[in-house]
Amino acid sequence: MTAIKRLPLHPRTILLLILMGVALTFLGTVSSCASLGKLPSGERLKRIEQSPNYADGAFRYPGALPERPVVKRSGGLLAAAGRILFGAGKRNKPAAPLPSTKTDLFSLRPDENLVVWMGHSSYYMQVSGKKFLVDPVFSGSAFIVSAFAGSDVYTPEDIPALDYLLITHDHWDHLDYQTLKALRGKVGRVLTGLGTGAHLEYWGYEARRIIELDWNETSDLGAGFSITAIATPHFSGRFLTRNKAAWAAFVLVTPDRKIFIGGDSGYADYFAAVGDRYGPFDLVMLECGQYNEQWRNSHMFPEDTAQAALDLRAKKLFAVHWGKFALSVHPWDEPITRLYPLCIERGIPLVHPLIGGAIHYDDEETFPLWWEGLP
Repeated sequence: MTAIKRLPLHPRTILLLILMGVALTFLGTVSSCASLGKLPSGERLKRIEQSPNYADGAFRYPGALPERPVVKRSGGLLAAAGRILFGAGKRNKPAAPLPSTKTDLFSLRPDENLVVWMGHSSYYMQVSGKKFLVDPVFSGSAFIVSAFAGSDVYTPEDIPALDYLLITHDHWDHLDYQTLKALRGKVGRVLTGLGTGAHLEYWGYEARRIIELDWNETSDLGAGFSITAIATPHFSGRFLTRNKAAWAAFVLVTPDRKIFIGGDSGYADYFAAVGDRYGPFDLVMLECGQYNEQWRNSHMFPEDTAQAALDLRAKKLFAVHWGKFALSVHPWDEPITRLYPLCIERGIPLVHPLIGGAIHYDDEETFPLWWEGLP
């Protein structure tokens, strides 16, 4: 009987098999799980199909993207996914719990104008007498990626009654099933992109409380408040299906403030167009983290974030989308260590509180360089 010679497997083949096993295991676990949400249907889908931004079954970013060089180093998307899942990125997670504080949101004066950072892209805002909560993720994980030790200090029980819950898009690190289910009784209205309301209704939110906006659509919220959805180079989708709902940044106008809520985005000309039309802004929240050359058109590098703040004519820049989850392979603190000196060089007022710390719109504040010296 002839012996069968076994050929050695290429390391990339082994990694692919491992990733396929992880994906199949997860798919079997969550295929009937409520956390996946629902795709738009019925009257919501009819409205989507009438959108000028929807074609061939998907939302499509209407602007031009900068030309990027073809990048072949680092092993491509497969290797990047493997490094994220198996922790091979150098310092992509802190080696010790992050320092944090905890602001008692119930004790704040209603007329106090501030933002409290809750790690990554989650933050609580009080502005012009209204209370907003943006992209809250308090469950300790985003998809299958756990929060850094020390970064997950808030729970739904720490949140007071809200005028508005704002969801920029339906990715797992922005739209968290457990958190939204727990917050449901505290939310007055929901502001989000067209189509995302399907998830929320499935999770028990009443349709009458959900305001869904297509790109360039404005909702008058009354009492001098309005909000406009802005198209960004990004995408939506919670698992295998992409771009059935609109992802968005938002221009929030209040009786005495203008705020840009950036969501996730690659850098593009739209920042300058928004700055020209709506700016200057009292505060802009822009992503800075989870970037990689392989997905540069959908996430910004620190240099892009600094330029976007200048384009928007920001009086203050608050950089988010870092400090809680390792969703790329760069060192966990690289977003801030690259952005901080850029802002000094270019004269951009950068606010960088501890997780749980507050930013006041009107005050000249100083913040510690709390990331320095951490492993």
